[in-house]
Amino acid sequence: MPSAEIITIGTEILLGEIVDTNTRYIAHLLRGLGVDLYRTITIGDNVERIAEAIRNSIARADIVITTGGLGPTVDDPTRDAVALACGVETEFREELWEQICEIVSRYGRTPGENQMRQAYVPQGAIAIKNNVGTAPCFIVENGGSVIISLPGVPKEMEHILHESVIPYLQTRYNLNQVIKVRLLHTSGAGEGDIDEMIGEFETLTNPTVGLAAHTGIVDIRIAAKAETEAEADRLIMEVENQMRERLGPLVFGVDQDTLEGAALRAALDRGWNLVALEAGLGGVLKRRLANIQAKNLLGVESADLAEGELSAFLKKIQEKHNASAAVGIATFPEKRIVEVMLITPDETKIRQLSFGGHPALLPRWAVNLALNWLRRTAKGDS
Repeated sequence: MPSAEIITIGTEILLGEIVDTNTRYIAHLLRGLGVDLYRTITIGDNVERIAEAIRNSIARADIVITTGGLGPTVDDPTRDAVALACGVETEFREELWEQICEIVSRYGRTPGENQMRQAYVPQGAIAIKNNVGTAPCFIVENGGSVIISLPGVPKEMEHILHESVIPYLQTRYNLNQVIKVRLLHTSGAGEGDIDEMIGEFETLTNPTVGLAAHTGIVDIRIAAKAETEAEADRLIMEVENQMRERLGPLVFGVDQDTLEGAALRAALDRGWNLVALEAGLGGVLKRRLANIQAKNLLGVESADLAEGELSAFLKKIQEKHNASAAVGIATFPEKRIVEVMLITPDETKIRQLSFGGHPALLPRWAVNLALNWLRRTAKGDS
């Protein structure tokens, strides 16, 4: 199983001027091919630092993929950096220059001398044609490792990956395995509690199991390697079923499922029409629920409430909308206190809890707490 590292190049990424989406895209593709991704790093536009990063990566990994730094300007250093890392010079390729001229001519322009830089690649490199941009790419085979340099423009990078890079990797490394990942989403228990319940599964080698804690939610990642998708699915399902038995109603969904979607579906299954009230959340609850197409959600209202006023306000809103159920959340950041109220056809419940985390996380924690309470109550689990 080959290993890989990704090096994203660009000072603008380090300065936070643009967001790196290429790493995530490449990582997903490598995972699907069965390639183990061990590291991803970002380096600014400096030839020596990029070369050092490449040398370090090829000492560890079979495949090193760089993105960015292949443009026509002086601060596009990837070609020189790869050559320096491999101990060679760059060389001009006439066929690449012809490709650049042809692409530029589509816009009714003539390429300038600076664009001629893009026709240079490290000596001995395998040139990759770029049919959708002016930055040719290349592959350098360096002993047992390969360095693949791709443009930073996402659409160009994606096109070249699918058209040229994936077929190359499949042939060179005889890639016949896939890696599939499934996420289980849980709410109602902390990361430490989840770890105690399923810790033995986290020692498995295939599938592998890992935890990722968010504010009020813990995700469980199950990743399996196999020769076919069907076999990977089977490996995942065996482990998932065992963990679901232990976790029970803590699991609210998988993969793209959301807690708000699970809560509203549970209420709909009970035939509840729902109204919601938020105070001190800055619109977090309204935005979360706005993303759900739920015919049983009658409205989300906001109010400025003092401590202890939630009950009266929520009952008024329930009556105004003629709703069979209502959920209300009020936060008081200065005291780190949350009041949550739930009205159903069967009962009315209210809780006051204190929050020990950073105040900026209080709204998200409160919303997840309330949505999970609604979900569990509608399903008869709380």
